Amino acid sequence: MDGTNALGDFLRARRGLVRPEDVGLRSGGLRRVPGLRREEVAMLAGISSDYYLRLEQGRDRNPSVQVLEAVARVLGLDADATAYLLALTQPRPSGAGPAGGGRSRSAGRGRGAAALAA
Repeated sequence: MDGTNALGDFLRARRGLVRPEDVGLRSGGLRRVPGLRREEVAMLAGISSDYYLRLEQGRDRNPSVQVLEAVARVLGLDADATAYLLALTQPRPSGAGPAGGGRSRSAGRGRGAAALAA
């Protein structure tokens, strides 16, 4: 893992774009942030609010396809955005590493230092 939470960032951004009226809910007064509340997304997707919170916080990185599709439906994602959401939870290939053949600069420096010492 690289320490980022791309899934959570994506979910928060898309949640902020959906108004309660868009999904058949009353706005219910003042909101501190625009868009749906986490609890509203969870309720409409048929999952617990705690589980949705864990998804946004990056504490659960292996949700089922069914859960992601339900969340995508609530957020009104199109096919491309849903595919992107699903891809965010897929593990990266083991060969995916830094450019340049995977050899780090420090490995080259180590050989150069050994040659100087000889």
